[in-house]
Amino acid sequence: MLAAPATTLAGPALATLDAVQVQAARVHAVDDFDLPASMTTLGVDAGNGRGALVSEALGGVPGLLARERQNLAQDTQLSIRGFGARSTFGVRGVRLLADGVPATLPDGQGQLSHFNLLGADRIDVLRGPFSALYGNSSGGVVQLWSADGQAGDPWRLRTAVGSDNSRSFGLQLRGQADAMRYNIAASHYRTDGWREHSAARRGLLNARLGFDLAPGQRLDLLFNVLDAPHAQDPLGLSREQVRQDPRQATAVATQYDTRKSVRQAQAGAVYTLDRGRRTWRLMAYAGQRTVEQFLAIPPSAQASPLHSGGVIDLDGGYGGVDARWAWHGALAGRPLELMIGANADRQQQHRTGHENFVGDTLGVRGRLRRDQHDRVGNVDQFAQAWWEIGPRWSLLAGARHSRVRFRSDDHYIGAGNPDDSGRRDYAATTPVAGLVFRAGENLRLYASAGRGFETPTFNELGYRADGGAGLALDLSPATSRNVELGAKWRTQAGARLELALFRADTDDELAVASNRGGRSSYRNIGATRRQGVELGWLQPVGDTQQLQLAWTWLQASVREGYLTCTGLPAPCTLPRNPVAAGTALPGVPRQQFHARWRWQPGPWQLAVETVAAGATPANDLGDARAPGHALLNLEAVRQWRTTRGPLRVFARVDNLLDRRHIGSVIVNDGNQRYYEPGPGRGWTLGLEWQWARPAASDDG
Repeated sequence: MLAAPATTLAGPALATLDAVQVQAARVHAVDDFDLPASMTTLGVDAGNGRGALVSEALGGVPGLLARERQNLAQDTQLSIRGFGARSTFGVRGVRLLADGVPATLPDGQGQLSHFNLLGADRIDVLRGPFSALYGNSSGGVVQLWSADGQAGDPWRLRTAVGSDNSRSFGLQLRGQADAMRYNIAASHYRTDGWREHSAARRGLLNARLGFDLAPGQRLDLLFNVLDAPHAQDPLGLSREQVRQDPRQATAVATQYDTRKSVRQAQAGAVYTLDRGRRTWRLMAYAGQRTVEQFLAIPPSAQASPLHSGGVIDLDGGYGGVDARWAWHGALAGRPLELMIGANADRQQQHRTGHENFVGDTLGVRGRLRRDQHDRVGNVDQFAQAWWEIGPRWSLLAGARHSRVRFRSDDHYIGAGNPDDSGRRDYAATTPVAGLVFRAGENLRLYASAGRGFETPTFNELGYRADGGAGLALDLSPATSRNVELGAKWRTQAGARLELALFRADTDDELAVASNRGGRSSYRNIGATRRQGVELGWLQPVGDTQQLQLAWTWLQASVREGYLTCTGLPAPCTLPRNPVAAGTALPGVPRQQFHARWRWQPGPWQLAVETVAAGATPANDLGDARAPGHALLNLEAVRQWRTTRGPLRVFARVDNLLDRRHIGSVIVNDGNQRYYEPGPGRGWTLGLEWQWARPAASDDG
């Protein structure tokens, strides 16, 4: 089934989208324009930059903040409407999926590192109440979809070089051979890093193979491999260190050779059966992921028998199944769409910890200090219905019941280190509903409301806030109440305007209790509020120009005062620093702005882009913050047509005015090294060639 024609907010109009699997929030044969949700579709073609980092493709989405940390040992900082902003590593609070396969594990911890832009077709970003239909930790949803191979598709070769000795290379094979549609994309990226001690390399291989088994039957096989060895971690800087030299690494980063290695391989299968009014979809996936990370924890901090060491070693598998049934028909003479389903996911992980020293030698694997097996799984049931209740009114409603079970078995038991085994179950039902009013042919008004919940991740359960032995099994899930009012307007000429007002009130918000000696502990702090306004505007100017604007005003604050551990001296196990009601939540700038003007005269394409963000609080007390900034970027592309396909040369300059700025913050860093400086002026120069093949090659 095909989605209705759509105009993206971050690119030219698309004639059609690839086949959309039956999924929550989207409705068969109903345009996103007619749904009571904030959803943005971004066309992806690896862009005119390095083409290696997902943040390059996520610009211009209202409410979404994607910040590169100039540190490939840590993932992109991703938050939506303030959800996920507290994460010190990885992505939490935002649900991630790639081709329908979860990139967020059952405990709510997610990774973007295996998202491959080279083979991607589009990225869907969902904000607001309907995100809750995706389950635990769904403050928002980001889905990457690979392109579907078609007969006659060109193959593609792409290479780029840039500042800091960065190099990327990619090859995409896409097309159709008999009944098989294929899209295979391999890419490699390496850089010396803008900051000292931040060199990294990353290799990706993605494959999507689609088989038309019979009329109305399709099987998609999905494969993904990530190899990111020895990515150096420069750590954060203090304000004074940023003033002295923003490109430096913290001294202990080189002393302990802080670094991280990640390897992941996964496979999935999606079977779709379309029988007129009914569609069945069954998805299954499995993967293996290993992580080794060396931290800058001094030997003195590891003297306690309860300390787990300065080297983290994770080795585990994960997998799951998802089954859905959808039906479209009529009720009382009005169109009706129903969808029900269930899914189960499971993660098993062997976690060991070692000292990061042997004698006087630092930054090497030493004695074993931790040995445990962790398991977490979820079983969810969900349902959704869309009904056109009148000529100008429609209703979308749904609910999801989630049960998440954690279990940890401790195998490292000794004098002063008791058995830390434990288990905890969480369950919640999250209803959501929205109403759309068709105010005119090109204007929709809507309102939606719902509930959401977020369990602690295994990393947050790992240590008790009081410094005692065992897991933090007293942590409660955060629960939220979300409301949204919005308007959508579009024209036949391609103009599009979207406005949303939103509020999310959260109880039992999860926050850092203490961050010392390489150990972060968490606690529930009470009530918080995230409210604001989003505006997205796409405006064609004549036949060759386009203007895109995105603006977000977001007030994220504490509603109930509490005590926390933050600042020096260390260690702190008893909260004593007051956080007053009204204090801004860390990691969330008050305003964001993105503007992009594109002009396409003949074979040329020129673009000017402005990206701005307000000051960003860095800790719970609100007394440390990164100043706001505004950056100017330029792009130029020249394309030539050859007998075998188009040849494209592209160039990009980021931060043209060479502004000093803080690219991201490490929330509540225990050493008050909160700041990760953004790069100065940088450049990228690249070449892309798409070559057409004889039609016979697609016919096998």
